[in-house]
Amino acid sequence: MTAALERALSAALRGEVRFGTAERAVYGYDASNYRHLPAGVVKPADRDDVRTTLALCREFGVPVVPRGAGTSIGGQAIGPGAVVVDFRRHLGRVLSVDPDARTARVEPGAVLDDLQRAARPYGLRFGPDPSTHSRCTLGGMIGNDSCGAHSVAWGRTGDNVRSLDLLLADGTELTVGGPLDAAGRARLRGLPGRAGEVHRAVQDLAEQNLALLRRGMPDLPRRTSGYTLDALLPERGHDLPRALTGTEGTCAVVLGATVALVPEPPARALVVAGYPDETAAADAVPALLPLRPLTVEGMAADLIAALVAAGPRPPALDRLPDGACWLFLEAGGDTPAEALAAARDLAEAVRRAPRAAAAVVTDPSEQRQLWAIREAGAGIVTRLPDGGEAWPGWEDSAVPVERLGDYLRELRSLLGRHGLRGVPYGHFGEGCVHLRLDFPLTDPRRLPAFRAFLEQAADLVVSYGGSLSGEHGDGQARAELLPRMYPPEIIDLFGRFKRIWDPENLLNPGALVDPRPFDADLRFPGRDLPLTLPYEQDGGSLLTAVHRCVGVAKCVDTTSGVMCPSYMATGEERHSTRGRARLLAEMLRGEAVTDGWRSEEVREALDLCLGCKGCASDCPVHVDMATYKAEFLHQHYRRRLRPASHLSLGWLPLWLRGAALAPGPANRLLRHRGSASVLKRLAGIDRRRELPQLPEQRFTAWFRAWRAAHPVPPGATPVLLWPDSMAELLDPEPARAAVEVLEHLGYEVRLPHGPVCCGLTLISTGQLALARRVLRRSLRAVPAGLPVVGVEPSCTAALREELPRLLGPDGAGDLPGRIRTFAEFLDGSGAELPRLATTAIAQVHCHQHAVLGTAADRRVERRLGVETEVLDSGCCGLAGNFGMERGHYEVSVAAAERVLLPAVRAAGPEVTVLADGLSCRTQIAQLADGRRAVHLAELVRRALREASGAATGESR
Repeated sequence: MTAALERALSAALRGEVRFGTAERAVYGYDASNYRHLPAGVVKPADRDDVRTTLALCREFGVPVVPRGAGTSIGGQAIGPGAVVVDFRRHLGRVLSVDPDARTARVEPGAVLDDLQRAARPYGLRFGPDPSTHSRCTLGGMIGNDSCGAHSVAWGRTGDNVRSLDLLLADGTELTVGGPLDAAGRARLRGLPGRAGEVHRAVQDLAEQNLALLRRGMPDLPRRTSGYTLDALLPERGHDLPRALTGTEGTCAVVLGATVALVPEPPARALVVAGYPDETAAADAVPALLPLRPLTVEGMAADLIAALVAAGPRPPALDRLPDGACWLFLEAGGDTPAEALAAARDLAEAVRRAPRAAAAVVTDPSEQRQLWAIREAGAGIVTRLPDGGEAWPGWEDSAVPVERLGDYLRELRSLLGRHGLRGVPYGHFGEGCVHLRLDFPLTDPRRLPAFRAFLEQAADLVVSYGGSLSGEHGDGQARAELLPRMYPPEIIDLFGRFKRIWDPENLLNPGALVDPRPFDADLRFPGRDLPLTLPYEQDGGSLLTAVHRCVGVAKCVDTTSGVMCPSYMATGEERHSTRGRARLLAEMLRGEAVTDGWRSEEVREALDLCLGCKGCASDCPVHVDMATYKAEFLHQHYRRRLRPASHLSLGWLPLWLRGAALAPGPANRLLRHRGSASVLKRLAGIDRRRELPQLPEQRFTAWFRAWRAAHPVPPGATPVLLWPDSMAELLDPEPARAAVEVLEHLGYEVRLPHGPVCCGLTLISTGQLALARRVLRRSLRAVPAGLPVVGVEPSCTAALREELPRLLGPDGAGDLPGRIRTFAEFLDGSGAELPRLATTAIAQVHCHQHAVLGTAADRRVERRLGVETEVLDSGCCGLAGNFGMERGHYEVSVAAAERVLLPAVRAAGPEVTVLADGLSCRTQIAQLADGRRAVHLAELVRRALREASGAATGESR
């Protein structure tokens, strides 16, 4: 039946139909604890495709699950054996903005940030703003009744939906709006056909149960559990859009929506309030709400500890006042002075509480940095400060705000009785608490303890008049617990409401009504295969490593940052960091992907991973796909024939050393069209790529001549320069510049005793055993004790991170701690640098971004007086061997064309293009009309030469 459905869909749709193993695997997960492999995935091209998909699924009796960004934490965006309809790809437009009516028309796949950008020119915005705003879709927000930090001022999504264009499972289409008066309700009752039947049934359901709806639904701002049937009450205007928001795709498919917009405050100020603990912060909130802050967000010290444990300490933490829990209170105004005055009023109110402190932050950059800490919470708290794992499950409970402090005290006590730990934070202004806990979900024997805690936690929140969920809906995570929150009569109404809309139970069955057990269908089972790399942060387990991915989907944000260049180019979920992690999890599970390390589905998905390591730093949970790819390639090709490019580009330093014996003949061979074409074909290199030209003189030969002409002055401080293979054999100019600069500043540059290589070309192609041998040999050539300066960022990063990973801390010695980038060494030297009147644009090498950082580069440039614009371009797209290999050219170019190449082409000839990475300089030279980028060492050398009046020709 599944094969017949796939054929029918493929024949009928203009969009994409994907029923393969890889697609099913990556769409079998969202951001929850659950796994449900779908029958297949449809990416509709237009509304007609959606209509046809539902018609065919109804004909074949296959359920349908609508999906936005797949960031649901309750399991609402996945369904066993269903057809998942992904609206992001082709139905993601903001159709119009009406500034007079303060509304916007959107398609279901429209991303929230796109709506905000469309509304901003009119001084408007959509009020709800969950932390996933850069990738969550309006359809998903409507499905889950999303909220966000500003809901205390502007309400939930359901409060801001004006009308919905709906498609029912039986093909009926209708548009519902509200609120409605009696005449409006009567008009809907009189509609002909199925539409009138639905309206009559819904109105009768409400009118026959008025008393039950009035007394059986808790009245609090963050109730997102169950269906919002009290929106159907006459006093609430029989608001159908409100009642259908939060139904998690179980009643109808949203084809479009009209949403309300609110005025964007022209100016904002942030008050950060510090309290002794989270309960003190919660107790203080009711007194602050009358001042009408735009946000009241709570964040405790254990979240900060988890953040610091996960990576470098953000400088913004220095702005936090004394305390162990903080409230982020945002104030708005028509002018900065008005916002500041409102913030000062809030700060004064904060200080009235015992042992409370407050800081007012007006600088927009500092505000963004502080908010970034809060927005990263969903990812940060998946790892506890000691490295332990924490999972959703009791994620979004909410109580009346005046009872939040008492609820937190009892919740902490309950956690203690169950031996559970977590990091609470959330929307304290509306009594909503985010909390991921170290549930024993990976041990089936301990699942009864998981069930016992959730049942007791549900009873606790209900005893406070609260809601199981105050955001993100219920899904499989909490729907089974709804009878603990609502009386049986309300639960019965939920079922009757769904059956009015979806009598055949085709839309997201098992969610909300007749739910699946919350301790079933967990995503964690799997086994560990033999490994080569240590996975020291994950207990030596690749299974634990890939389960770092919790689906928050920062990797599918295409607007900025390093992640994920291949997803930005293809738009395919399986080419995102999240998609690849899901496929690896399926490989380790061994059910859908059955052939382990030999899996072609995993190999294909990883083939377009650039190995940029952006995810290792930018992913909130530090999924390191470059490392997982190296492991997979090592295992996949063990005792098997490797692709030609692994032997040509992976062994590139070896081939270059051979060619360097006769650079003239080698260059003639590489320049000749016929021979170059044959070489590229044999080497697995894309025919559109230019082969490199060898320098006439190797770097070490130049250095010997330099030393003969420039004896070391007495007393010079020795420093070791790492002559990486590319500097030695392909592009020696940055290393030459580094020598000249360092010796001008009074250092004695020394080189290793013999050839050295970081082994990165071998690591990136998964030849890990050979990489170990190369690194061991290189270490024998490095004298002890001296500081080491690396010129090539990727090599420097490999020595700092991959060397101890491959050889172990003992085998790596102290080299990882001794090596510095050129900028780091120069920055730390305190040497006085001359001023250079120029402007620059800088392309940051992705490995430097991920492993080394660039703060030292920026400080050196400021000392030079260079005004530098750092491009938010991510990976240049060449990524060492990646962009040279056959089959990667289009993705490589697309990555470069996103930001880098347009910026370089637009830069005038007087603007210096800075790129420390050889890959970046090569990509620019080949794709930006031959524009030459320079290394920071070359820029500093230029400044020194100009200052000394020396000739500007290249030093030889």
